[in-house]
Amino acid sequence: MSRWRGAVTSLNKLIGEERAVVDAPTAAPTPLRPIDLTDDARVAEVLDLAVRSGEVLLASGTSAIDTTNQVLFVAATYGLARCDVDVTYNAIRVSAQRGPTMPPATSMRVVHYRSLDFTRLAAVDRLTRRLRTEAVEPDEALAALEAITAAAHPYNRWTATFAWAAMAGSASVLLGGNWLVAIISFLTTMVIDRVNRRLNRIGLPFFFQQVTGGMIAAAPAGVLYAFRDHIGSGIQPSLVIAAGVIVLLSGLALVGSVQDAITGAPVTAVARFFEVLMMTGGIIAGVAITLRIAAAAGSTLPVTVPPALSPALTQIHVQVVAGAFTSLFFAVACYAERRALTAAGLGGAAGILVYYLVLGLGVGPVISSAVAATVVGFVGGLMARRALTPPQVIAVAGITPLLPGLALYRSLYALLNDQLLDGLGSLLSAFGIGVALAAGVTLGEWAARTLRRPRMLRKTDALRRPILRHRRTDPERVDRKERS
Repeated sequence: MSRWRGAVTSLNKLIGEERAVVDAPTAAPTPLRPIDLTDDARVAEVLDLAVRSGEVLLASGTSAIDTTNQVLFVAATYGLARCDVDVTYNAIRVSAQRGPTMPPATSMRVVHYRSLDFTRLAAVDRLTRRLRTEAVEPDEALAALEAITAAAHPYNRWTATFAWAAMAGSASVLLGGNWLVAIISFLTTMVIDRVNRRLNRIGLPFFFQQVTGGMIAAAPAGVLYAFRDHIGSGIQPSLVIAAGVIVLLSGLALVGSVQDAITGAPVTAVARFFEVLMMTGGIIAGVAITLRIAAAAGSTLPVTVPPALSPALTQIHVQVVAGAFTSLFFAVACYAERRALTAAGLGGAAGILVYYLVLGLGVGPVISSAVAATVVGFVGGLMARRALTPPQVIAVAGITPLLPGLALYRSLYALLNDQLLDGLGSLLSAFGIGVALAAGVTLGEWAARTLRRPRMLRKTDALRRPILRHRRTDPERVDRKERS
């Protein structure tokens, strides 16, 4: 019995009682300091705070439903409990009902940027926690939000560049490459990042940045393969290209698009998914251009060999460590806080371990990816609460090692060499793996939300206000205490 109680206590410590972003707010707390609904300026200030906090979430790839819940909760915290929120691909609209005798108040915010800054996302999460527990004035909260969005990244640009490059090196080892492949992937990705940053400064559309990244990712592989006899070391060009493709794919909002489709936001889901397809098409186009140029120069890359379904038992620990470092470096590249880095690395290791364990059962890579992503989403949701960081950080970083970079390259190679059936089969496999990863993360986060519902919400379906109780003091006990 004592062991059972100890296990239950450990589980309660893990899942805790602190509320997180992934827990959909079922009811807003009674406003600690509600605003005057007849004051137009005050109402407009609260709505601006609500839509701007939602803007940070939407720009970071959060689903439309979670963004809507964020806007509703911030507005209800100040007494605007009756709001209609419309979140689309790049805009947030909110209309607050103020009663039968007053016109509704509306506000709108257009998201002009996409930014994977997980530190900013975590800071907004902490600000929302403050609004739930403290009587923060709207102008004070708005000033804090402006400071969060205007703050510089916690790491400098070169740290992020090194993290992207190290992520590519870890991904190449994860795919089965040796030290030479890892070094080439590291240097290639460093060039991709610096070139794309320069292109972004001059305003080149992101699609053409992906094309450029795909060209750079394939160029060193073709050159080194052409001079493989002079180098004296075997090189697998497909692994170098696949590692670069994984890095380019990791910044796309695949998880958010599938989450929108599953949770009932089809318009935003279609827009996001089309963006993912266009950016992926840019990568494919860039790689194809380089491969055609290499073939014209007489450096035709060899046919890619499909990787083994499951590595040997002696190699699984290498895969798990490589997956952990891939997720960790992705979190650093996205400016995650230090407290979230360990959780991100553990999420990547857990995803790879579960993937290969399920793959060993012979169910195929799509189902294995779905199961691994579900575990990552579930465990990541619980671990994120202990690290006080949004679960999206752990989930997105955890599935990064599972992205289908090699399958995408194999489909492209087959299509360029008139192997239509093989190319379409590999392309559909890559597409299925991507959707399975996003769907698995969504299911895992839902399971974490269901398990992690606070006890006070189970009892009352609303948050309770703290109550101070005065306990009567026994005079005789006080006299005995003074005499002693």
